[in-house]
Amino acid sequence: MERALRVLDAFADVGGDAGTNQLARATGINPSTVSRILATLVAAGYVQHEPDTGRYRIGPQVLRLSSHALGGIDLRAAARPHLDALADETGETATLSAPGEPDAVTIDFVLSRASVASVARVGRPSIAHATATGKVMLAFAARDLPAGPLHRFTEHTIIDPARLAEEVAAVRREGHAHASGEREPDLNAVAVPVFGDPGRLIAILGVQGPESRFRVRAQDAAVPLLSSHALALSTTLGYAGM
Repeated sequence: MERALRVLDAFADVGGDAGTNQLARATGINPSTVSRILATLVAAGYVQHEPDTGRYRIGPQVLRLSSHALGGIDLRAAARPHLDALADETGETATLSAPGEPDAVTIDFVLSRASVASVARVGRPSIAHATATGKVMLAFAARDLPAGPLHRFTEHTIIDPARLAEEVAAVRREGHAHASGEREPDLNAVAVPVFGDPGRLIAILGVQGPESRFRVRAQDAAVPLLSSHALALSTTLGYAGM
């Protein structure tokens, strides 16, 4: 039991999918024993095996236990005051998204009070390579970058996988992502990560607006506001710092 818990804990240390040898190095347990432990955890639903890569990831049973441990905290209810405040502070539409596969998905939003507003939709995916929210997910959810050729939505869409990799690395360093006319010609956005414990990406806060009003200077001004609200929400969700 103690060794199985060490293997589960190691997934947090390696930051996502992992192979048997990687987990063995992280735990100090020999690879053959780790392999047997993983087989048991897969059978119980605590770990998932990816046949195409031979790697492992945290399974649905752990996620169910994590949700239970949050003690009934509703993500949308916890985030709603922050969305309201962001819409007031920036004058633009504030969004809450959840990381998904292959794209993040909008789960709540507060519409801009301006007469011309960027309209969000619950359930709409944020294309990973063409939106600020999607780039945050790629940077912090330990996902593989989409392989080329990437679909071009507008003349500003990043379609070169190498350039996308550079931008995602910059998002990881700087803690926020921008997208200007990359999915829709007149839509700009900025987004930041929301973490749970132990540093797992649990949601993404974003602000989006029309190109005529939400240009680079306005996006830059929104970043510290977003970061402040994201940290407060992360703390509510159990984040204790990395």
